[in-house]
Amino acid sequence: MSSSELLAPLDLAFWHLESAAHPLHLGALVHFGPVPPATGHEPPDVLELLARRAAAVPRLRMRVRDVLLPVGGAAWSADPDFDVSRHVRRIALPGADFPAEAARLAAELMEQPVERGLPPWEMYLLSGAPDGSFAVLVKLHHALADGMRAVAIGAGIFDEIAAGRRPARRPRPVPPRSWLPGPGRLFDLARERLGDLGRAVEVGVSVVGSSVVRAGRLDGRPAAALAADSSGTRRIATVTLPLDRVQRIRRTTGGTANDVLLAVVAGALRRWFDGRGLPLPGADPRALVPVSRRRPGAPPGPGNSLSGYLLDLPVTEPDPAARLAAVRHAMDRNKAAGPFRGAGAVALLADQLPPLAHRFGAPFASGAARLLFDLLVTQVPLPRSALSLGGAPLRALFPMAPLARGQSLAVAMSPYGGQVHIGLVADGAAVPDLDALAAALTAELELLDPVPEPDLDLELVPDLAPVPEPDLDLAPDLDTKPVPEQVPEPVPES
Repeated sequence: MSSSELLAPLDLAFWHLESAAHPLHLGALVHFGPVPPATGHEPPDVLELLARRAAAVPRLRMRVRDVLLPVGGAAWSADPDFDVSRHVRRIALPGADFPAEAARLAAELMEQPVERGLPPWEMYLLSGAPDGSFAVLVKLHHALADGMRAVAIGAGIFDEIAAGRRPARRPRPVPPRSWLPGPGRLFDLARERLGDLGRAVEVGVSVVGSSVVRAGRLDGRPAAALAADSSGTRRIATVTLPLDRVQRIRRTTGGTANDVLLAVVAGALRRWFDGRGLPLPGADPRALVPVSRRRPGAPPGPGNSLSGYLLDLPVTEPDPAARLAAVRHAMDRNKAAGPFRGAGAVALLADQLPPLAHRFGAPFASGAARLLFDLLVTQVPLPRSALSLGGAPLRALFPMAPLARGQSLAVAMSPYGGQVHIGLVADGAAVPDLDALAAALTAELELLDPVPEPDLDLELVPDLAPVPEPDLDLAPDLDTKPVPEQVPEPVPES
């Protein structure tokens, strides 16, 4: 990439929306198995390997600096004093309950914003498990990447991706041309601009209308569970669900695997409200489901390319099957309208605002999230092929989304290795019982897909030939190549 590159409008918005109490970085807690025994050579130093591979990713050597023009703008530029040791560190943990200790420490580290004068990312190697397994915590500022782009950047640490990385090619010289576009191009630019403005006005009207409707029906009851002033603390919980059971529900009921997971979240929230002794909210809590705007087959691009769907999670519906049907129908309506319409496409407005508006309007915009939605529910696709670091197999990757101002819960999901790994991020003071919500997710899947008790009096019948299961609708096949910016259908994401 060039030595200097202006931040795109949405990237600039995320950069200015951050505050000390509301850090805006994406995260992932990645668990690896032990490094296999060395055969004729020394086992790799995982910390050194992690640092070397991270330093080889060009985007991770860039920092944000202010520019004179455009007024209020900022640009990515190469850090002349880049030192990877400032970004990659090792922390030894007590090994008694390594996964719990890793989640506890990850919560503490996620509380802290990344240093803004440096390239905005951090990685922590967490060691100390008795069996030699370890974890890596990754933090990337949201201005650096959305969820899919974060996967493309972070994938460079894996053995399979690093081995296939090619040296950067020198860009071909571009013949000089006039800075003044021809009449035809001017007409096309004007038409595109008018189309963008028209969509922005339509989205703006939807945002205002949705906010007014929600303000009129908010009764305060969801606030105790899903909304709170920031305490500056974070709590993290992780959940693993079997993907084959999610797919079995999908085959039975129709829709997509993502519909099933959203219904599981809705049922878990209902179960969690009940366990807290809270009355059900008068209006179903609304989730923002981020959607990638990247076109299938398009070359990887920097920064964020996001829109979103708004979905009322049917927690007031007592029947699990009816909850799933409601989610499926609502998501079908969202997809029919497309990711460029409705209040959920509020991110599109960022493209129409000048940099100065992002700089000075951020304090007002950051407090408006609750007028549109109550929590973020996102899904980040991963490669389907097996991945490793220094020969240590990847066991699980739990994505973590940032909390919007005034909100206390975010849910992020990633399928990998036949499992769906869910990362829950919550305000530590507002949600001290996050583990109860994690348990509710598992219980809700059991409710949608009960496992029948075997009848010991009957002769067991051999299984039929397994039916090939379609892939989770949000996980492209990436083999061992760098993660492409390719989405089979709009993807919920960071």
